[in-house]
Amino acid sequence: MSPLPPQGVALRATGLVKRFKTGRSHIEVLKSVDFDARHGDLTMVMGPSGSGKSTLVACLSGLLRPDDGQVSALGEDLWTLKTGAIDRFRLNHCGFIFQGFNLFSALSALDQVTTVLKHTGLTRSEARERARTALEEVGLGHRLDMRPAELSGGEKQRVAIARALAKAPRLLFADEPTSALDGENGQVVIKLLQRAAKDQGAAVICVTHDPRLEAYADRIIHIEDGTILDDRRVSPAPDAAAPQLIEA
Repeated sequence: MSPLPPQGVALRATGLVKRFKTGRSHIEVLKSVDFDARHGDLTMVMGPSGSGKSTLVACLSGLLRPDDGQVSALGEDLWTLKTGAIDRFRLNHCGFIFQGFNLFSALSALDQVTTVLKHTGLTRSEARERARTALEEVGLGHRLDMRPAELSGGEKQRVAIARALAKAPRLLFADEPTSALDGENGQVVIKLLQRAAKDQGAAVICVTHDPRLEAYADRIIHIEDGTILDDRRVSPAPDAAAPQLIEA
């Protein structure tokens, strides 16, 4: 296991504003939001649909440029970088997990993960070995050659998690990662995200509206109408420990 990165603030945003044009008017989705996330923490960003939580994560991760405000990520002033530099930052330091899985239908589970790793400078054999290890760690060692159509919803999401974790990202963003899953698979997924924070020292930021996931958080932030209403540190439940992986 690689050593944990230094503890402390991994990401800090100040005064984030994001507007979207609708006809002749603009809707302000983020209203001067301040936000930070620490290495080793699983931070839940919670709120109803349309609250701005997904827009916030997109601005924090370099996917969507805010109209105002700053994001400092791992010491980089993210939105002062050129587009290519932002792309490289995401490739080198960020992992992404989405509710839609975003898997390639023609690729096996092993190839889904290997393809991403090859872009990090690893040789094909190194990438395949690391991909195999990542899939085994999420309980999919027996599904390496399966394509998405042959996998269950929970297995597809675990492939997506393995793809994100294989890079050992220092920043891990998950947007509604359990919304398409039943309760049992949803618990497996959130425990894997918790393990990324605790074992790899990643700053994990998870957008969700599922209150069942609160038990696994170190910090819970509630956002509504583009404004943070509540920000509190919590203690994960005693049974929110290593995931019991589902093999079928």
